[in-house]
Amino acid sequence: MSLSPRLEIRQGQGLVITPQLQQAIKLLQLSSVELEAYVEGELERNPLLQRDEGEHGGETEAPERQAETGEVALDRMTTERGAADMDAASADSYEASPGERDCGDRPVAEASEAAGDGYQTGGAIDWSGANKGGSFDRDDNGLEGALQSADTLAEHLEKQASLAGFSTTERAIAQVLIDGVDEAGYLRADLDDVAERLGCGLELVEAVLARLQGFEPTGVFARDVRECLTLQLKEQNRFDPAMAALIENLDLLAKRDLPALRKVCGVDADDLKDMIAEVRGLTPKPGAAFGGEPSAPVIPDAMVREGPGGLWLVELNSDALPRLLVDQRYHARVSAGARGEADKTFVADCLASANWLVRSLDQRARTILKVASEIVRQQDGFLAFGVEHLRPLNLKTVAEAIGMHESTVSRVTSNKYLATPRGVFEMKFFFTAAISASNGGADHSAESVRHRIKQLIDGERDPEGVLSDDRIVEILNSAGVDVARRTVAKYREAMRIPSSVERRRVLKEAC
Repeated sequence: MSLSPRLEIRQGQGLVITPQLQQAIKLLQLSSVELEAYVEGELERNPLLQRDEGEHGGETEAPERQAETGEVALDRMTTERGAADMDAASADSYEASPGERDCGDRPVAEASEAAGDGYQTGGAIDWSGANKGGSFDRDDNGLEGALQSADTLAEHLEKQASLAGFSTTERAIAQVLIDGVDEAGYLRADLDDVAERLGCGLELVEAVLARLQGFEPTGVFARDVRECLTLQLKEQNRFDPAMAALIENLDLLAKRDLPALRKVCGVDADDLKDMIAEVRGLTPKPGAAFGGEPSAPVIPDAMVREGPGGLWLVELNSDALPRLLVDQRYHARVSAGARGEADKTFVADCLASANWLVRSLDQRARTILKVASEIVRQQDGFLAFGVEHLRPLNLKTVAEAIGMHESTVSRVTSNKYLATPRGVFEMKFFFTAAISASNGGADHSAESVRHRIKQLIDGERDPEGVLSDDRIVEILNSAGVDVARRTVAKYREAMRIPSSVERRRVLKEAC
């Protein structure tokens, strides 16, 4: 057999992920906030795209565009936006309810009227981008709001360091230590490393640290929780030997082992109770109040409300859906002014990209609506009666019901939220593992079992009535839930519920 290069032509079939398909997949898994940021970038890059800010945004043109010739418009295409071309019927389909469906027999709840009136579209959050410019004529804080931004923890500490009277060397050490403080206010830098890096003695670094630990907020620059609490107690002049013993034995306090704490601290029960109350009044994370990012509001992608006859109606949230238009008239004008091949190619690429983005957004909205409608159909018991009636559900069940692949359903449910009369939930919440029934009946949802365990523990009122994990297993088995003791312990620990021994000790103290 000879080895030699040769040229062959073969024909075959294979799956190819085109850039357009990659874009559609990317859009599908983006959250509403990420999608808004992506659309903003496309609006800046593509002059043929424009946000639909009104019911008939595609029928009028901006005054500056009406005055432009095709040649001038072509030169400005890299910085301008166009109007649009998706008709109002397609846009309004987002607000309609093609997913309205009968989700099982359900009696009309008393709260149906309140639930039905609880959702309003538009106005709550402005996604139009109309007020994102630099004008100070709008109704917000303007320049004052920009100047009144809160300082970060590092900035707050640097201001104090500039007034502390440090020498040049001490100021350099203080700056390095400030850089080593985390968001909670704890010093994560090693003092030996700081001394070696700056070429100074460890004693000088420790002296600077001692002065920095007197900064506000009290407890900052501590290296662990014990030191943080000690600094705060010293500032309050409450760090006596008994309190020092309590701080050194925080592990006993966490276990609620009060007899051992009384022995270690050398105090009676009343004094120990007062000391514990003082410790609870301290701040274990002194830097948490500085420089925190504002929490982003959760914007539901779809909403569920109760309709007439006990049916559940599913509709998309128009506030979470960017509505884009393609300006065909602007495209025609610019195309007529394009003289070179490069200009014509650029205009054609912009048009193809704009049309594909609009179609991708429309397909994304329809897919979300399909998945949300199927979730509501599967979990109508939860909507009607609460978490105890949450059914086991997996991606495969939903995918087979709507004729899609499991990966598509997984992307749709990631970072997407569903507003229901019982609150706003991430779509992943409705997918729970199944726990077999001991009597051969229908499987139970893991989430409903966790809820049942929490209810049993919340019902404990006296030390004699504390339920062990084995006793909880017996109660669940008698209710038809086939669950093991290790599963109960795992669920209890996941909910951060202490063991029966610790709960019994707490109830004895309360009595």
